[in-house]
Parts: sequence; structure tokens; C-alpha cells
Amino acid sequence: MDNNNLEQITFGGGCFWCVESCFNMLKGVQSAISGYSGGHKDNPTYEEVCTGETGHAEVVQITYDPAVISYEQLMNVFFFLHDPTQLNRQGNDIGTQYRSVIYYKDDAEKAKAEQAIETSKQSGRWQGTYVTELTKFDKFWPAEQYHQGYYNENPTQPYCSAVVGPKIQKFKKHFGELGMLNEE
Repeated sequence: MDNNNLEQITFGGGCFWCVESCFNMLKGVQSAISGYSGGHKDNPTYEEVCTGETGHAEVVQITYDPAVISYEQLMNVFFFLHDPTQLNRQGNDIGTQYRSVIYYKDDAEKAKAEQAIETSKQSGRWQGTYVTELTKFDKFWPAEQYHQGYYNENPTQPYCSAVVGPKIQKFKKHFGELGMLNEE
């Protein structure tokens, strides 16, 4: 990977444990870090974000090499991993912290995000009205260390085995067949 040409993208698609785990498996992704964006409190804690009162979303900040994986491919994965038609929730995870959101850095990235939403709508994968927010990126606060790589460290934890694990298996099958995953 060419560290001089790395780019970043930040988005939220529900609980960050699954999203982070999947993105870290992709070729061209240097890192996917769980954290918080979009709120009004500096350096929030997980407990504060879970109240829904800080305005933050659980997000993943991805550092990637666009020569290996494109923005469009990352967006395809993003829309594969969560339902963009569920307002402020993903499955049983309910609250504004689980909203579908893409944080863009400039007008060009906003245009690419708008196109990715349209492409996903046209795919027919999700039925209903898309509620994915497009929000100007401000700050990213890394989540506490125990959230980083949470699924890999806790695969038998009840939420992980019931919700995250099956989603990761579906992801691995689909994107593995496309040759997009790192060798295990």
C-alpha cells in the first residue's frame, strides 16, 4: 500500500463492531477504526453516546489506498452491510447513534456520496425510502480501546454470535467471491 496516497472516509451504518470488522478484511484498507462523529460534545464516551444525547453516531473511519480499492467499492460495501432505509436504527439497535450517515470532506466527495446512494437505490437491494444522511465531516473521536477489533476479541459474546457473526459470514461469502478480501 502506498502510504503517501491514502485517503479517509467516515460513515455510520449501525453498530460499529460489525462495520469495523468487515472493512478491516478488505484489500486496500489500511485501517478501520470505531469511533464517534456528528455530535456536539468533545471526546464523548461510549456511555454518553449510547444515551443519544450527545448527537454522535457510532461510525467507522477508514483509511484506504484508492489505487487498490475505490471510494465506490467502499460505498458498495457500506450499503451491503446495513439497511439505509431504517431511520435511527439497525435491527434491534435503536437510537440516533445507529443512524445511517456518510460524512463528506468537500463538494467532490459529497457528489460521490450522492452518486453512491443513487447507485444503491437503483440496485433494488433495499426497498423503501433511503434515510442516509450526508453530513459535512467535522471531527472523529476514536472509541475506547476495547471497541477496536471487538468482534475478533469477543466472537462468542451473545450480541456478536447472534448478530455480528452471521452478518460477517454473509459479507465474507459475497466479497470473498469478488476477490476483495485479504488472505486470512
